[in-house]
Amino acid sequence: MHIIASGLSHKTAPIEIREALTFPEHNMGEALTSLTSLPNINEGVILSTCNRTEVYAVANDIDKGRDDLVTFFNDCYKEDCDLEEYLYFHDALAAVNHLFRVIASLDSMVVGEAQILGQVKEAYAHAFDAQTTNIVFNRLFRQAFAVGKRVRTETDIGENAVSISYAAIQLAKKVFGDLTGKSVMIVGAGKMSELTAKHLVSNGVTNVLIANRSHDKAVKMAKLFNGKAVEFENLADEMAAADIVISSTGAENFVIKPEDMKIVMSKRRYRPIFLIDIAVPRDIAPEVNDFENVYLYDIDDLQSVVDSNLAERSREAKEAESIIKIEVQNFLSWQSTLEGVPTISELRKKAEGIRQSELKKISNKLNNLSDEEKNALNALTSGIINKLLHDPMVRLKDSSRHKEGYLYVDALRHLFDLDDGDKEEQKQEARETVQNNVRAVKDPHGAG
Repeated sequence: MHIIASGLSHKTAPIEIREALTFPEHNMGEALTSLTSLPNINEGVILSTCNRTEVYAVANDIDKGRDDLVTFFNDCYKEDCDLEEYLYFHDALAAVNHLFRVIASLDSMVVGEAQILGQVKEAYAHAFDAQTTNIVFNRLFRQAFAVGKRVRTETDIGENAVSISYAAIQLAKKVFGDLTGKSVMIVGAGKMSELTAKHLVSNGVTNVLIANRSHDKAVKMAKLFNGKAVEFENLADEMAAADIVISSTGAENFVIKPEDMKIVMSKRRYRPIFLIDIAVPRDIAPEVNDFENVYLYDIDDLQSVVDSNLAERSREAKEAESIIKIEVQNFLSWQSTLEGVPTISELRKKAEGIRQSELKKISNKLNNLSDEEKNALNALTSGIINKLLHDPMVRLKDSSRHKEGYLYVDALRHLFDLDDGDKEEQKQEARETVQNNVRAVKDPHGAG
């Protein structure tokens, strides 16, 4: 039983390749069934987003499983080119580590973004509904969700803005504290202004004013926010009603000058106003910032915030990597218990422990037994144990050659309660297995 992760992402493939290998939601069930019908694939989950398409699989054999995944991708690919040059493959520890890094957003285009956690949850839900997950992936993905939550709650990786629009929100909150009930004016009809306005509205801004040289465009954008289009010629008068102003026009000269701001602040009775100038060349004269309670930021100011926050996220990412390292080892410890040979050994130990305990109890009651009688009793109980366990062990060994043999191992461990947490020897064996796996991934060819 081997875990394999394979696919392509923004790191390995351009958008024209990524968009040709996607799995729409309405086709996901069919794709998952096709995936797990391959001869060496036992379980499967497909993650398909705008930045990545990945398949996570449980396979009997690594090489044959990898070949099956290449076949699957090629069958689903919509273009005629060598897809394999864009694919990456991870197995064992590296596959688990990759999934945990993906769900923690450490592998995202924007480190710390929150959307990926929900996307992985949705991918798992599709697979669970399609019955293409079982013991291994039900455990793995639920632990992955716990990893994502730990990273979000134990680090500040998602706290700092790393886009121009989010940086504007962060600065606005520093000015006003709470944005609930504030008003925003958009000057110009640029996409960045629209995006920033959307974020402001989602953070509590209620009133939206739109000013544009083309009044028809202002009316059109105002409908997006249930706002109001105002005449561009009355910009200074209308600005007095706005707590936040976002300006992004194509003007060659300043649109908002000091004399305009003097009118605005007089009407506002010098209540704070936040100006975001994301136009190049700039729309707002820098001298505007000299007025009391006027907070002006241009594109360079916002970019410096983004750069600073990216550095902060990098520091938080190191903390997240430490969490992931521990969680990977925890999963591998559990996974090692699904191997047949350790389970057989543990079952024999448990049976022998019970036998010895019961012999000790009966020996205290039968003090007059001769050595010969004690040996006969010992042989009798040992023979009963061996005969009782013989058939289950033979069948367990045979099941290891089957596609879903690990299901029998898991059932046996559950029935005989072999996962009791106080078995120190079992813990040590699992730790050694993890350490060996780590060494194997770090140095696959051995020392030297």
